[in-house]
Amino acid sequence: MRAGFQIEHQCPQCGAPAILDETDRLFTCAYCRVKSYLLTGDVFRYVLPHKAPDRELLYFPYWRFKGAIYSCVPHEVKHRFVDTSIQGIQSRHFPPSVGLRTQAMKLKFATTETAGRFLPPSISLQEASRALTQRFNGGISHPVFHQAFIGETLSLIYAPFYLEEYLFDAVLNRPISKTSPQTVRDLLPATEEAHWRVAFAPTLCPRCGWDLEGERNAIALTCRNCCSLWTSDRSGFAQLEFGFLPGGGDTASYLPFWRIEADVDGIPLASYADLVRAANLPKIPREEWEHQRIHFWSPAFKIQPHKFLRLARALTLAQPDDPITPQIPKEPRQPITLPASEAIEAVPSILATFLNPPQVFYPKLNETTIRPNSMLLVYIPFRQQGNELLHDAYKLTVNRNALRFGTDL
Repeated sequence: MRAGFQIEHQCPQCGAPAILDETDRLFTCAYCRVKSYLLTGDVFRYVLPHKAPDRELLYFPYWRFKGAIYSCVPHEVKHRFVDTSIQGIQSRHFPPSVGLRTQAMKLKFATTETAGRFLPPSISLQEASRALTQRFNGGISHPVFHQAFIGETLSLIYAPFYLEEYLFDAVLNRPISKTSPQTVRDLLPATEEAHWRVAFAPTLCPRCGWDLEGERNAIALTCRNCCSLWTSDRSGFAQLEFGFLPGGGDTASYLPFWRIEADVDGIPLASYADLVRAANLPKIPREEWEHQRIHFWSPAFKIQPHKFLRLARALTLAQPDDPITPQIPKEPRQPITLPASEAIEAVPSILATFLNPPQVFYPKLNETTIRPNSMLLVYIPFRQQGNELLHDAYKLTVNRNALRFGTDL
């Protein structure tokens, strides 16, 4: 299964043509072998190809969402995978979405070199998210107490059109309206030229200058020389705090997890004793547990929604307290593909998997605020048994095919 749509691009060093997958962030040129990491200030912007090279093009924006949506309804957490687009400007003259074109065509980055006029989206990302949420909630008959997009890919897709006597779809080079849309012409003064640029950061360790390594879709890169881990931010790379749990043998595979220490407003979860009571665990809270801080655990890799929740729930209830070695474990290691920000957004959905009774706690989820105090990336060793990865102490099982599926999210 392909990891998303494909992008035509050129090497920033030698100009050689290249094809990237949508999830690719680490780019290695096949000709000059120079490695670069893709950066953007907010979201990546792409343009669909067209068949009207001699026309002045008008690019209409669409917000595209791809990921898992989690919905807390009475007594359960529903989840589904979505890949859809929604208009960035509300208009009856343009198609409501880009449909399957992103899967059937090779896209390009929208940059300053892209000829044409771009309509800036008047619908914000937050407004588009709410509209998309309402669309999917229409099929849910129960009250929705909380909802979150996790493991999502957000981007702006610009579809090409041009105006003559009618409004033409430049992808198919055919009219999409039988009347002259004056409303579309009224939008022209608001257009702008592309002023965005995809930055390519050299993959050199900010601490020692050594080459950073990682998978093509990884959001964090490793420096073997000074044993450091780096994730991208808007201006370059930021260092991550990390470590691994003991117990890995010679055949162990390491999976990355976010360990989140946070204050929870709205639900009493300040201590391990609170967790025992809120989850109705078969334990009698000890006095020392009243002062023991808890951690929320989330996979740092993309995986099917039900497996994501199962892993997060099991580790959060287990509260691993083994000493963490502040080093990078040996290979093999699953690449980090889920950022810390999305792990924090997932905490209410993780809570919903064990809060008991749900009729008491679920109505509080929308008013619950998660205020993270610290984040730590922890590699946990799993032993290999056939096609399964097992952790006996925490009773965790991960199918290796599920990890490969995660690259397609």
